[in-house]
Amino acid sequence: MTQTHIKKRLSSRVESIQPSGIRRFFDLASKMDNLISLGVGEPDFVTPWNVREASISSMERGFTAYSANAGIMELREAIAGYMFNRFDVDYDPESEILVTVGASEAIDIGCRAILDEGDEVIVVEPSFVSYAPLISMAGGVPVPVGTKIEDDFKVSAEQIKQVLTNKTKALMICFPNNPTGAVMGKEDLQEIADLVIEHDLLVFSDEIYAELSYDEEHVSFAGLEDMKERTILISGFSKAFAMTGWRLGFVMAPPDLLAAMLKIHQYSLMCAPTMAQYGALEALKSGMDDVERMKQSYKQRRNFFVKSCAEIGLTCHTPGGAFYAFPSIKSTGLTSEQFAEKLLYEERVAVVPGNVFGAGGEGHIRCSYATSMDNLEESIKRIGRFIQSVGN
Repeated sequence: MTQTHIKKRLSSRVESIQPSGIRRFFDLASKMDNLISLGVGEPDFVTPWNVREASISSMERGFTAYSANAGIMELREAIAGYMFNRFDVDYDPESEILVTVGASEAIDIGCRAILDEGDEVIVVEPSFVSYAPLISMAGGVPVPVGTKIEDDFKVSAEQIKQVLTNKTKALMICFPNNPTGAVMGKEDLQEIADLVIEHDLLVFSDEIYAELSYDEEHVSFAGLEDMKERTILISGFSKAFAMTGWRLGFVMAPPDLLAAMLKIHQYSLMCAPTMAQYGALEALKSGMDDVERMKQSYKQRRNFFVKSCAEIGLTCHTPGGAFYAFPSIKSTGLTSEQFAEKLLYEERVAVVPGNVFGAGGEGHIRCSYATSMDNLEESIKRIGRFIQSVGN
């Protein structure tokens, strides 16, 4: 059978989805020497030793079988306690919490659990690159709502209202945001919550960066009045706990909704890796000091990077959370793709072009400051030199 024949047999839904724009730049960068990468969206810290030790110990004790489909009960109980104590949301570990293979799986099974063909999901952009593809692969239609640097990349209820139709089933939000680092306060979120009730919507609230809120306390969307019953709350251990490679997340939702997601999880993945779950349990028991230490380091780097962007002529709002800056490069006259590619080849600095996060990201680049201060200082020198060369 020829490749042409194989291609004809591929799903048209999958064929219509473009590969990740982030991966293209990572592939280019992987072949280069003397490279500084500001592109990878993961902590530069190693998972704390006590977490690694707990996982190793679980294997030594023979805990290598499947766990319950929804995850080890002790871990679900710990997640429930953590989310209540930290973010004032109350979930039943028995029927409202599911441990997933990363937060990405939680988004995927959430989309598949609620969407029928043609259902629309409003996506606040710039947004994480997987939202729109996962909505499309579940048969839904992503409907973007753009945010602007002038508004600190916050979205308003009025903006959302303008794209509502009779096919709108859900809203997808992420605050603190990837890629902009934007945060939303309680009053702004409450206006959106009122709109959600008025139009009978569900909400995906990706709160994977909740612990990395620097200037104000994180507000969980599910904690707003009457929102728990309408919210699919997504989080995990990758970012705040420096556990990206462990692929461990969790999703919290009302019982009937969670049961639907659990069915998909059962048939596609069975359960999250058992040894990773024991590591996560240790992280919740004794890892909050490490989380705070890493958070303070990120905040220091954020302050340096944002200030330095201004000094080299790039407009950059101060991200309130996550570990990304999203400076505007419009003053250079280059598109996001052109800027990122030229910077990569000419100065060996890898950033992510803003357009891969949706049309609203054009004119920006995403820079992860989850790297050493030495790397940040050198990258600023190189970016500044590149901007001067473009101007000449």
